[in-house]
Amino acid sequence: MSTAPRPRAERRRDTEHRLAHDVDVWAATASADGTPYLVPLSFHWDGETLLAATPADGPTGRNLAATRTVRLGLGPTRDVSVIDGDVEVLELGALPPERADRFAGHAGFDPREAAGTYRWFRITPRRIQAWREANELAGRDLMRDGHWLT
Repeated sequence: MSTAPRPRAERRRDTEHRLAHDVDVWAATASADGTPYLVPLSFHWDGETLLAATPADGPTGRNLAATRTVRLGLGPTRDVSVIDGDVEVLELGALPPERADRFAGHAGFDPREAAGTYRWFRITPRRIQAWREANELAGRDLMRDGHWLT
């Protein structure tokens, strides 16, 4: 352990910075029979939800639509934020164009122009944890039941 554990407020600031500035997140889903699937997804954070897009008929799209839940890993392993979220499935035309444009500008990818049938997946964080090393495992919860902890 190289440094003292960060206080919760600092961990939250660091996590919110990553949400606002990172482009990709690891998304873990599972099929109905429990088969796990892990892929990187581009996303955009609007301050309350993450917006991602993936093919509707791919494993991740099918899993997100079926279970309406996801676990996300944001950042490197020694400075990770883990986000458990509820998923809302939206057809591409369901978003206001300016919201889809913000996603495309941030992610460098516009699913509205991609081949295949993509869907939007709006993820509302329900639980967020953040830690760097073992000394930050205690107190790693930043959000529970969709509410930031103080």
